[in-house]
Amino acid sequence: MALTSFVGQLVCPLREVHKAWEDPSIIKWRKRDAHVTLRCHDTVEGSLKYWYNRCKVDFTVSDSATWNDDAISTALECAAYWVKDLPFVMSLSGYWKFFLAPNPEAVPDNFFDDCFDDSSWVPLPVPSNWQMHGFDRPIYTNVVYPFPINPPYVPSENPTGCYRQCFRIPQEWKGRRILLHFEAVDSAFVVWVNGIQIGYSQDSRLPAEFEITNWCHPFDSDKDNIIAVQVMRFSDGSYLEDQDHWWLSGIHRDVLLLSKPHMFIADYFFTSSLGENFLYADVQRYPGFHGYQLVGRLERPKLWSAEHVIIHLVISLKDESGNLVDCESCLIGIRKVSQAPKQLLVNGQPVIIRGVNRHEHHPRLGKTNLEACMVQDLILMKQNNINAVRNSHYPQHTRWYELCDIFGLYMIDEANIETHGFDHSSHLRHPSEEPIWAFSMLDRVIGMVERDKNHACIIAWSLGNEAGYGPNHAASAGWIRGRDPSRVVHYEGGGSRTPSTDIVCPMYMRVWDIVKIANDPRESRPLILCEYSHAMGNSNGNLHAYWDAIDANHGLQGGFIWDWADQGLLKEGKDGCKHWAYGGDFGDSPNDLNFCLNGITWPDRTPHPAMHEVKHVYQPIKVSFKENKIMIANKQFFEPTEALEFSWQLDGDGRSLGFGILDLPPIEPQTAYAIEWEAYPWFSLWESSSATEIFLTITVKLMHNTRWAREGHIVSSTQLCLPKKRKWAPHEIRITENVNLVAESIGDAIAIRKHNVWEVIFNVKTGTIESWKVEGYRLVQKGMLPCFWRAPTDNDNGGDQNSYASKWKSACLDRMVFYTESCSIQNLTEQSVQIKTVYYAFKTDETEKLDSVSTSGDKSPIGNALFKIDVTYHVHGSGDVIIEYLVKPRSDLPPLPRIGLDFQIDKSLDQIKWFGKGPFECYPDRKEAAHVGIYEKNVEDLHVPYVVPGESSGRADVRWVAFLNSRGIGLFAAAYGDSPPMQMSASYYSTQELHRATHNEDLIKGEHIEVHLDHKHMGLGGDDSWSPCVHEQYLIPPVPYSFSLRLCPVRASKSCQDIYGSQLPK
Repeated sequence: MALTSFVGQLVCPLREVHKAWEDPSIIKWRKRDAHVTLRCHDTVEGSLKYWYNRCKVDFTVSDSATWNDDAISTALECAAYWVKDLPFVMSLSGYWKFFLAPNPEAVPDNFFDDCFDDSSWVPLPVPSNWQMHGFDRPIYTNVVYPFPINPPYVPSENPTGCYRQCFRIPQEWKGRRILLHFEAVDSAFVVWVNGIQIGYSQDSRLPAEFEITNWCHPFDSDKDNIIAVQVMRFSDGSYLEDQDHWWLSGIHRDVLLLSKPHMFIADYFFTSSLGENFLYADVQRYPGFHGYQLVGRLERPKLWSAEHVIIHLVISLKDESGNLVDCESCLIGIRKVSQAPKQLLVNGQPVIIRGVNRHEHHPRLGKTNLEACMVQDLILMKQNNINAVRNSHYPQHTRWYELCDIFGLYMIDEANIETHGFDHSSHLRHPSEEPIWAFSMLDRVIGMVERDKNHACIIAWSLGNEAGYGPNHAASAGWIRGRDPSRVVHYEGGGSRTPSTDIVCPMYMRVWDIVKIANDPRESRPLILCEYSHAMGNSNGNLHAYWDAIDANHGLQGGFIWDWADQGLLKEGKDGCKHWAYGGDFGDSPNDLNFCLNGITWPDRTPHPAMHEVKHVYQPIKVSFKENKIMIANKQFFEPTEALEFSWQLDGDGRSLGFGILDLPPIEPQTAYAIEWEAYPWFSLWESSSATEIFLTITVKLMHNTRWAREGHIVSSTQLCLPKKRKWAPHEIRITENVNLVAESIGDAIAIRKHNVWEVIFNVKTGTIESWKVEGYRLVQKGMLPCFWRAPTDNDNGGDQNSYASKWKSACLDRMVFYTESCSIQNLTEQSVQIKTVYYAFKTDETEKLDSVSTSGDKSPIGNALFKIDVTYHVHGSGDVIIEYLVKPRSDLPPLPRIGLDFQIDKSLDQIKWFGKGPFECYPDRKEAAHVGIYEKNVEDLHVPYVVPGESSGRADVRWVAFLNSRGIGLFAAAYGDSPPMQMSASYYSTQELHRATHNEDLIKGEHIEVHLDHKHMGLGGDDSWSPCVHEQYLIPPVPYSFSLRLCPVRASKSCQDIYGSQLPK
């Protein structure tokens, strides 16, 4: 059957008609060949004005980013803005008439006719995804297809959107050709103009352009031109679009009309060849006419990189009389991408990729883009030292590329090909090996390259993601290398080391394994992780380990974190407010729950705490202290430090000792400057200080505004622990006050008090401090008990039955009961009381046996105990309580979540002050960015609202912490004796509540504040989120542990620093 004969019947309601959307050999009809974005300028001056305005973009634009319902109208404003000053480009974006049919056979008869009555249809904004406006439902899957896999067929119940819009041709377009341009439609569509079928296309992320000149009513006609579009949610193309994101449908990018003369510039390709030492550049421009090439030479060209900016290109077409016929333009940058053994070079330098993966995602709009939101993404990336982005996993909005050119960001551009779901269908041949899919796969690669080929930001073309490996990939790689040898080819599939990739680009490979590849003499390609550090929830542990390896090993050249933003969608909750929703929240099935929440920002681009760690390990100025020298290294490749200000601050035991500006000479790229540490003012301050711990912080700030940040923005910050001047000694309080304590036993309680000042009551049955009052205020509301459990994070849950959480639950760590074997006064003097408690921790199913023991007097079944805990309390007349713990876990337990104690304090003690790492959330394997200092926060502000709750809000390396009320009265706690600093958290939400709730908005505050003081806390992990991957040094093996804590009342008359100072060695 001829192509025209059956495509002409694509939407016939008769069931026997051939369905092109289920035929991989039919991917387009009457669609113009792929080409660069056309601007259709009327004059050269007009093109220069256009780019002048387009490049007037900086960090202030991001202030208008909107992530709520206002984004709907903003999307239409952006569509108008993007064609401003283009007289021969008209945006058709706006409200279109829309009808959703349950399947292609159910579309209204002849809805594409001029005379069709669409008055009952609803208005739908274009661009948009119809699921984001109440039609159909979003579906989130990671691997599985949202329909039974039976290629190339899709379900008969295939939601189908019908669109109608009208337009008129401007008078100025008289006698010119008219092109209808769809920037992207998901997933397959047919288009009519004035009842005439114009064409068909699929590929949800690339443009489809059709010439409609002969089917338009002229400008002087009294008739409107009618566009009708039928969009199928699923097509055979969907089998190539199984990316890890929401399945959303419709015309989600702009629709344009372009007007061109009869002879016009249809395409052009700018390339450059840099001469020796980059002293000149030979440039070539291929203007789209077969056999034609424009050449020239630039002397001493200014080169583009992520640290430099771009220049313009204008191409004009004139007739033989010199009159302008057509004019096109784009942004270009002169730069060279090349390779050396184990290196990817940009302008001759082995730039380090400090990257992130980015999906197109807006929590209200879905896949539709806004100018200010894209700018905000870029601003945040640049401000957090991210210099590269991988477009995961498809070509993105054309403005995104322009912005990356303008702001300076390296890019991997990726073809819209992913077939991950075939990994679970071994009975089917993989599309990468099937000739019938070859044309479709290659067409997607060609479309990407031809559209984006002039963008300087792109340093690599990617063949797609998680699509296996086969001859179809080899063909695509071969085509790219032939078409554009100025860039490298990237593809991870097939093991990341196939002949179809110029970069070894594994995903989630462990640190030790990437080091092995880097040191393999048989591998000559650089290794750049295409995905690493899976940022799901409270994650991104071990980042510093990757960067220690990258900095130390030739051949390791960085990577792209997975990923940029949590892909949560706004959904109204039971409370009438909108919250972040994930897979399954829309009734979508199948779904992969919250696996779409993998970002280092929330959906509205509020950074996660892990962003601090990213910024730190990515920072371009590195500071280290070696052999009495402070080394300041400029890790940039093209920029010296002339535009940066260096400052220092010295702190001892939390108090400021001094600060100042560092007067340094400019440090050239890839060089370091050594400071003799004794020659700067901080040395005398260090020498004269009696502080136990002294830290020197070197901060690097911008001296002037840049396009991406204001003056004073912190680029890098490093805290150095300076040498100690005396031998380490255990902490020990020095009590000078002569106080008579009152201690008495009353029933099951032991009360110890200092008259009218404080009172501590122990419950003999539970062995805990049941109550602690200071000046009439009750501080402790629930007893202090050992704690070995945490609310599992997403990483804890990863690995099914092999996960940490599964093993913890199998061992009943989440539901233990503590049996108090004994609790008694061991020693009593006028100035101190010593109480000792012995606990055994049992599984809950041992409860009946324990009850039997308590009533019969039989010997305790200690052989079944999971833990034995000896706790000794030393209560001093000063009000200090020293708690000594000896914890003995059963040796067959899995690695433990934590070793510590928890208790509940009164809600009035909601002001938290601590001396330790901060001010943001940090954990043992994610704390490099956090500086030791004294910080204050409200309990409410300590909470980190991850979309799915779990262990969170912790602070690492805490020397002391105080829980205070508004009058400055409260409870002080510090690591004591020879115990290391603590991991601390305080929350209105209990561990059980954090485990119970599936969404942050579901959390219910408790009556009190739950406090955790941990001697040991397991790392977060993050190498991936589907296997247990906390590094060994951050695990807590089931072996004996001992530690000590000091607790004491705080009164407004005495500072926490003074209390802490009383226990420091002198």
